[in-house]
Amino acid sequence: MPRRRTSSSASSTAPSAAPRNRTPQPVRVRRRSFGDFVKAFLAFVVLLVLVVGVPLALATQIGWPLPDGAPGLDWLQREITVKTFLNILTVVVWFAWAQFTACVLVEVKAALSGVGVPGRVPGSGPSQLLARQLVAALLLVGATAASLTPGLSQLGQSMEGNQKPSVAAAQQTPGIFAQQQEQAAGTASALAEQAGQAAARADGGSAAHGDTKYYRIQPPEGRHHDSLWEIADRHLGDGRRYKEIFELNKDRVQPDGSKLSEASLIRPGWIMEMPGDARGGELVEMPDEAPNVSEQVQQQISDYARTGDHAQGGGGSGAQGGGSGAHGGGDNAQVSLPEQRPAPATPATPATPAPSAGQEHAAPAAADHSFGLPEALLAAPLLAAGLLGALGRRRRQALWQSALGSVGGRRGMEPPTPTGDAQDVQDALLVGADPEGVRLLDRALRGLAAALTAESRPLPVVYAAWMGGNGDLHLQLAQPAGKPPAPWQLGQDQTFWMLARADAERYEDADTAAPYPGLVSLGTMDDSRLLLNLESVPGIVSLGGTEADRTAVFASVAAELATNGWSDRMTITLVGFGEDLTPLAPNRIRHLDGFEDLFETMSAETRQRRGALGAAGHDSVLTGRTGPAQHTRWAPHLVLLATQPSDEDALRLAELAADAGRLGIGYLVGTEGTDLPGAAWEMRITGEGKLLAPLLGLELEAQTLPAAQRRAVVELFTDADPEHGPGGSDGPGGASGTANTPPFLVDISEQGRPAVYARLVGSYEIIGLDAPDDDRSALLHEALALLLLHREGVHPRVLSSALWPRGVTADVRDALLERLRAWLGTDPDGTPRLATDATGRLTLAKSVVSDLDVLRSLYYEATQGRGVGSRQVRGRLLTDALVLVRGPLLADRPEGRYRWLTHEIIDAQLPLLVADTGLALSEFHLEKDRAEKAIEALNAALRTAPADERLWHELLRATHATGDPDRLRALAADLVGRSGARGVPPRTEALLDELLPTWRDGVAAAG
Repeated sequence: MPRRRTSSSASSTAPSAAPRNRTPQPVRVRRRSFGDFVKAFLAFVVLLVLVVGVPLALATQIGWPLPDGAPGLDWLQREITVKTFLNILTVVVWFAWAQFTACVLVEVKAALSGVGVPGRVPGSGPSQLLARQLVAALLLVGATAASLTPGLSQLGQSMEGNQKPSVAAAQQTPGIFAQQQEQAAGTASALAEQAGQAAARADGGSAAHGDTKYYRIQPPEGRHHDSLWEIADRHLGDGRRYKEIFELNKDRVQPDGSKLSEASLIRPGWIMEMPGDARGGELVEMPDEAPNVSEQVQQQISDYARTGDHAQGGGGSGAQGGGSGAHGGGDNAQVSLPEQRPAPATPATPATPAPSAGQEHAAPAAADHSFGLPEALLAAPLLAAGLLGALGRRRRQALWQSALGSVGGRRGMEPPTPTGDAQDVQDALLVGADPEGVRLLDRALRGLAAALTAESRPLPVVYAAWMGGNGDLHLQLAQPAGKPPAPWQLGQDQTFWMLARADAERYEDADTAAPYPGLVSLGTMDDSRLLLNLESVPGIVSLGGTEADRTAVFASVAAELATNGWSDRMTITLVGFGEDLTPLAPNRIRHLDGFEDLFETMSAETRQRRGALGAAGHDSVLTGRTGPAQHTRWAPHLVLLATQPSDEDALRLAELAADAGRLGIGYLVGTEGTDLPGAAWEMRITGEGKLLAPLLGLELEAQTLPAAQRRAVVELFTDADPEHGPGGSDGPGGASGTANTPPFLVDISEQGRPAVYARLVGSYEIIGLDAPDDDRSALLHEALALLLLHREGVHPRVLSSALWPRGVTADVRDALLERLRAWLGTDPDGTPRLATDATGRLTLAKSVVSDLDVLRSLYYEATQGRGVGSRQVRGRLLTDALVLVRGPLLADRPEGRYRWLTHEIIDAQLPLLVADTGLALSEFHLEKDRAEKAIEALNAALRTAPADERLWHELLRATHATGDPDRLRALAADLVGRSGARGVPPRTEALLDELLPTWRDGVAAAG
C-alpha cells in the first residue's frame, strides 16, 4: 500500500526533471458581477440597521429601561406590568446588540489586518457567524475578502463546524483523531471527498502526471485584487483550500526579494506553486518554453521552482514522511519525520575506516546475506541490545546462584553453548546490537528530565522519538512546550526538540526517574528509527494485518519493552499470545487468557491510578515522574491484545482507554480489519514487512520478531535460567554434572605443549608468533582474543561487528581475516590454525591455546579428573592453576577497544573460577592443618576476586586456625573497613560472632 501523501507534498517533491510542456493560456481574472454588488449593498444595509438602527430605535421609542434609583425590597411586591416586561425585553435587546456589535468589530478588524481566522467572542454563537457573513459580503468587492471565511451559503451551519480544520489541514496534519472528534471527522471527510471529486474532474492536470504548476499573482483591476481564496476557488474548486497554497509557498523568497508570511498579504508579480490537482488555463505548468509567458517571467518561475521543498531538504511545508509537525493538543496527535541534519565529521583512524552517516550497523547487516543470520534482529539494534544485555544479566545471575549453592563442586560453571537457530539468533544479537545508542538515549532522556526539574518545568507530552542515522535524537511533542533546556534545541518547528549526538555523548548518568519508559521501536523510515510512546497515546493503537504478521510486531514490542535500557520498571500484559515470552522478564511480563480477565484487571488498575493521581495532586503521570513526587506507581503499564475484541468488548475497552494517556497506560490491539471502535491511531502491517499508518503519514520498514526467532530467543533465556537450565535444579548438578565440563580441554602434559600460547589473564602476551605489522597489530590481537574466548567458533559478522562497532565493508573484514590466517600460520602437518567450520564460523586449531584454557583444564582435572583419586595430583594441579592468575582479564587492553567484552560473561566467570580454585586449594591445605599455606592461596585468589564473600569466610576460618586472636582481630577490622557504609553482610557477621565474639568491641573502639 503506498504512503498517502498530501497534494502539497506531492508537488513539492516532484522530480527535478522537467515535466511535459503545456501551452499556458492568458490570465482571465473574474470580474465582479452585478449580483456581487447587490449582495454587498444588502449586507451594508443590514449592518447599518443592526448596528446603528437598533440602538437609535431603542433610544427614541422606548428610552432608558433601567430604574432611576437604587433597588429596594418593595420591588418584589410590585405588580408586573406591561411596561416592566418591555423594559426587561429592552435590556435583553441591548445586550444582544452589544454582543453583535462586538462581533462585527472583531470580524472587520480580522479582515482588515489579515488575521485569517478571527478570535471568537465568548457566547456569541450564531451572532458572530451572522456578523462574519455580512462583513464578508460587504467586503466581497474589496481587496481584503481573501482572509474571510466563505459566504452566505454557510449561514445555516454551526459556528463550531465552520471552525473545524479544512481539507488542507486534514491532509497536512493527518493525525487528527476523527474517532474522538465526531463533528470534525464529518467535516474533514466531507471536504476530503469534495477535494477528491474536484481532483477527479481535473482536465489532465492531476498530480499523477508529475506536473508542478505555478500561478503568477495578477495586478489589481479596478477595485478587484487577486487573493489566495479566489485562486483556490478557481483552480482547486474550494476557496477553503487556500491554506494549501499558503503552506506550499510560505517563507520562500519571491522575485522582489520579499516572502509570503500571511495568507492575505500577497503582491502582484509574486509566484505561487500550486497543489498537484490544480486545474485551469491560468496556470503555468512548464515555464521553460511557455510561448505566452515572457522570458523574464519564465526565468523567475524557474528560479522560484528551485527553492521548493525538494531543493531545501524537506524543511518546508510538506513534512517528510507525509506529515507535518505535531501541532495542537492531545486530541490532534500525529507523528511526522523530523528534519535530518548532517552528522558531525569524525576523523577516521588508520585501522578503522569511518562509516558515512547512517552506516552504523548497516554495513555488517548488508554484507554476506549468505551467512544466514536472522535479518529481523540485525535490523533492530535497540531490541538486540536490550535482549543481549538481559541475556548477559541472566547468565551472570545463574553463575552467582550456582556459586552460592554449590557443595563440593561447581554447578553450571559454563553456560550451555547454543546450537542451531539459537546460535544464529545469538550471533544476530551480537551483530545487530547498539548498546551505545541505548546508553545515549537513556542518558539524554534522563538528562532532559533532570534539567526540566531544575527549572521547575513539567515534562512535555512526547508522542514519538526519532533516532536519525547521524545519531541525532528528535523528540516530537504533542504541542509546543517552549524552549528546551540546553543542550537541547528546537527542531524544525516548535513541536520538535533535538539533541545532537555530540551533545548527547557529554551527558553523564542522572539520578532521576526514566521520563518516557513507554517508548518502543516500530521501524525505520528514511534512515530514521521511530520510537512510539505508547503510554502517551490518548486512546487505543490498533494494528491490522494477518495474524502471523501482527504477532511478529507484538512480539518485537513486548521483547523490547521487557528488556530495554531506558525504562526503570513497567508492566507488560499480553493477552491472546506471548505466554512463551515470560522468561525474557518474569518480573515485567504477565500473560492473561482472555478479554474478561483483562477488563477486570485493567478496570481495577485504572481506578487505582486515578485515585493515586488525585491524592498526590497530579494531573498526569508525567508530573509524578519529576521532582520529589517520584514513585513506582508512575511506571507505565502497556497492554498488548493480539486478537480483535468483539464490538461490545471493543467499546468497553475504548471507554477504559479514554483516560489512558494521562494515567500512563497504553493499549496496542490487533484487528483483522481496519476499523476498531475507539482507536486513536490505526496501523497495518503488510506481508512485505511495511508498517503503514496513513493518518499519521507513516510508511515504515517494520521491526518484527518472527515466530522462529522468537522461539530461539526464548530458548536462549530458558537455557540461562538457573532454575530450569541445564545447570539448574532441573539439570544434573554437583561435581559429576556435565554442565561443569569446559567447552575446550587442553593436554596439560609435557607432550601437550601448544604451538601458540596466549596469556589473557593479566597482561596480554603471545608466545610462538612473530609480532605483526604495527598498523594491524591491535586489530589482529583483538581478533585472536575473541576467537580464544569462543572455542565453539565465531561468526565472521560477529567478528567484524566486534572489531568495528560502527560498521565496516566486507572487503575490509575479509582482508583482515586473510592477514590473521597468514599471521597464525599452519601446523606442521599443513593444517591452517584458523579454519572455517560447516556453519561458516571461524575456529582455532587445538594447537592455539590460552592461559584461560589451561586454567579451566587444570581446575577440571583437579576436581573431576585425575585429582579426584589422588591427593598429590590434586594439590599440584590446583597450585599450578593458581600460579597462572596474574590479574584481571586483558588487564592492559587499550582504551576504546575490546568493547565487545561488555556482552560477555567472562568478567563474571573468571573471578568465580579463580575463587573456586583458591577455595579448593585452601581446603586441600587445611586438611593437613597447613593454615599458612591456605591463607596464602586465599590471598592469591582475592587479588582477582576481591568481592567474593566465600573467600573472606574461608580466610577468617584459616586465620582462626592459626590460633592468633590479634591476627584474626586485625583481619576482622580490615573486613569491616572494606564493607563501608553497606555494613558487614549477614552471613559474614554470623561467622564473626562465631569465631571472634568480641569483634564488635574492636569496631566500636575504632569508630
